[in-house]
Parts: sequence; structure tokens; C-alpha cells
Amino acid sequence: MTEEPTNEANADAEGDSQGDVVRRDRFSGGPARGFLSSLAADERIFEADLAVDRAHVVMLAEQGIVDDENAGAILDALDDIEDAGHGDLPDGEDIHAAIETAVIERVGPEGGRMHTARSRNDEVATCIRYRLREDLLDAIETVIGAREQLLETAREHAETLMPGFTHLQYAQPTTVGHYLLSYERALARDTERLFGAYERTNRSPLGSAAFAGTPFDIDRERTAELLGFDSVLSNSMDASSARDNLLEATTALSNLATTLSGLSEDFVIFANDGYVDLSDDYSSTSSIMPQKKNPDTLELVRSRAGDAHAAVSGLLTTLKGLPRAYNRDLQRATGHGWDAVDSVIEATEVAAGAVATAEWNADLLAREAGEGFSTATGVADLLAMSGVPFRTAHEMVALAAEKSDDPDYETLESAAQEVLGESLSAHVDREAERSEASEDASGEAASREAVEAALDPAQSVASRDSAGGPAPEAVATQLAAADDDLSADRESLAAERDALSAAETELRTEGAGYV
Repeated sequence: MTEEPTNEANADAEGDSQGDVVRRDRFSGGPARGFLSSLAADERIFEADLAVDRAHVVMLAEQGIVDDENAGAILDALDDIEDAGHGDLPDGEDIHAAIETAVIERVGPEGGRMHTARSRNDEVATCIRYRLREDLLDAIETVIGAREQLLETAREHAETLMPGFTHLQYAQPTTVGHYLLSYERALARDTERLFGAYERTNRSPLGSAAFAGTPFDIDRERTAELLGFDSVLSNSMDASSARDNLLEATTALSNLATTLSGLSEDFVIFANDGYVDLSDDYSSTSSIMPQKKNPDTLELVRSRAGDAHAAVSGLLTTLKGLPRAYNRDLQRATGHGWDAVDSVIEATEVAAGAVATAEWNADLLAREAGEGFSTATGVADLLAMSGVPFRTAHEMVALAAEKSDDPDYETLESAAQEVLGESLSAHVDREAERSEASEDASGEAASREAVEAALDPAQSVASRDSAGGPAPEAVATQLAAADDDLSADRESLAAERDALSAAETELRTEGAGYV
């Protein structure tokens, strides 16, 4: 994908095809030809370039810039080139030059009229956006599928207890459903970012020429319509040179890869702890130790975040400090985006499959849900609701944890004597007398039964029924909201795909009318 070396060849409506031939001969040799060429890498945008060529030729014919007969011959040649495939193209600096040469080989010099009123600069930019938007929709579809699988598993395990961790230390009990929803919500935001990148990608640069527009009476909105773009980029210099949409898309994919990396890291640890048993389809064994079952696929998913981050870094480094308008550096920029697309979409599919097929060890998870006195915060909360200042309650429960690895009501009473200077029940009763607001919660709130319930992991989880919490009722609310979001995203994806399909049908129909 290279810039247009000169635009003088298209200085008049007749296209000066002989001038093009002279220009090509002058720059056709030399030891750097292979270094300059991007033809092999451009296979990814072969179909995009043909679509852009068709839309441009149809518009030129509609505007009376190219006559119908020549337009028909060019469009017929493009159909023939599509049937022959990328591998049948003649040598060229890039896909754009190779296709133009192939058209001229089939049509003769009049085939050069297809390049009237454009440059390879705006052609390249349009082809990138045309292909990238499809890749972004594929990424969105894959993430939606991953979210569906997470929601299905979360719904199945809405009440399955598990230990929650901070700093890899036992923290508070939660549920598998609550845990999985945390990643589904992160993936939902990744979906939003991908949709945003799609919206800013789906704008047409075509018609901007090298960077300063063209004197021909072209219709940029028409080519945008034929190619399914939502709008045109209004400034011709910006349109031909900008790659911020590619950077945004690559960054969104990198963010997605980071989400997947965290999920994979958790499952690698969970598999090691015996919390989950990964399917054999997503595991491997050792070449020498036959008893091993390794979470290799998830380790590779984890590593794909490094690939995606490298793509962002490479793209940023290429783009930084470039003077305005087209620079050949941009030929090397696009590959970073393609690398991220391919790597992250595949990683998303594998991560979702590994999670969906994993078996959770519910018995072990339930046993460990209360390990490390992970219900301590629930007990402190209970005391605070009973009239004890939270910081005092925190100190008392911490002291109880020092006294015993498995504190009970008696341990808490002992801690209360040291911290409060009196029994817990006496302190709560006195606080109830001081405040009518706490009267209903006094006495019974910090009774033996209430404290023992707070010490139980299942009861601790059930008590956390505020919005977004792990209690089954709260999880059910989150699941319903996530289902709604997922349905809306599915509808948006279908609408975008339908719009692109309709545009492709219109372009084929309009083109066929000239052939």
C-alpha cells in the first residue's frame, strides 16, 4: 500500500494514460523494488480494493467523468480479476498498482481511466477502513459469544460458593456466578469500545486524492454510500493521512486482550488449586511427565496480551512525529492492526471455550469459601449495624483473628472485653438506649445467632444483597441486566452487518448495469 508518486497523470479528464506508462517505466527497476513492495501483505485487502475500485468507477460514470462503455469494460475486468484471485495479479508495488495494471492488461490504455480523480493515498486509506470495519465486527461477534458463555455458566453457578481474593489472599466469600459476571461486565465494556472504534472507522476518505482534493466534479457521498460508509471525512488532508482509527481499533483489541489475560491468569491459578478442572480439549500434557495436565491454551491466551500491546506500541511508534499528509512509514503501520485483530479474536474464542467447558469443584470451593477468616468483614459490618463504630468493630474482629484461626462467638466476646472494656451485648444495649435509630437493630443484631450466621460463608454472601453484590438475588438482577445489554449489542451488530450487506448488493447491482 503505497502513496501516489504523482497525480499529474490524471490532470485532465482524458486520463493521460501514456503519461502513466512513462512514469511506471522510470520507477520500475532498481534494487529497492522488493523493499518497497507490499503486494504480498496486501492480500488481506484484495477484496476491499476491488470494491473501492468498483464504487469509484460507478461514481465516475454517474458523474459523466468516464463514459459508460469504458466504465463497463473496467468493471468487467474487475470481476475477472476477482475470479482469478490475488495470486494471479501481476507484480507491482502494492495491491492497488497491481490491480490497475491487470485492468489495463485486459482493457487496454482506457483501463487507466479508473484512477481518474483519486490517488493511491485516499485509495489505501479507504481500503484499510473497508477491511478493518469487517474485522471489528468479527471481533465484536466473538466477544458477544464469549459473554453468552460466561452468562450461561454464571447462571448455572449463581449460588455456588467460592473464596474471593485480594492480593491472592483469602478476602471474602463470593459465588462463581458473581465472579464470572465480573468478567462479563468487563467484556461488555470491551464491546462498547469496539463499537466505538467501528463507528469512527466507518467513514470514507475516498475522493480526497493525494491530500488536496481534486478538480473533478466527483460525488464523495455517493462512493461512501456504495461502500456502506456512514459518512465522509470532511478534510481531504486529514482523510488521506489519518490512521487514528486504526490505532483506536488496535488499542480496543489490546484492552480486550488484557481482560482475557486476567481471566486466563485466574483460571490457571484455579486449576492449580483444584477449583476447576479444565477440559482436555483446552489442556495438554508433558512430553516426559504423563501425569501432568497443563492449562497451556490459557497460558497462550495470557501471552496474546503481549502481542496486542506490542501492536499498539509498534503502531504508536510508527505514527508519532510523522509530518502531515501521506508518508511511506504508513505502509508498515497497518500490519500491526491486522496482527492484533487475528491474535485477539482467536484468543477470545479459546478463552471462552476453556471457561465454558471447565468443571467447577463445588465441594472444595464451599469448604474454602470461609478460609482465612474471610467472613471477618461481614462480622464487622454486623457489629457496625448494631451500634459499634466500624473502626472499633474492625479492631475487635482483627483481635479475634489474632486469638484464633477460626474465631467463634466466644472469641469475639473476649476481644470485645479488651477493646470495649465490656461484653458485646452490654455495649450494644447501651448504644440502643442512646439512639432510637438503632433500637430495632440492638440486642438481637449482635446476638450469638446473628454472629454465628455472619461467620457462615453462605449467610455472609446472602447478606450482601446490595446492587452488584454476590447474593443470589443481586446476581439475578445483574444477569437480567447483562442479558438485556447482550440483546442490544446483538441487534446493533446485526444492523451493522445488514447495512454493509445492503451496500455491497447495491454496488454489485449498479456495477452490473454498466457491464
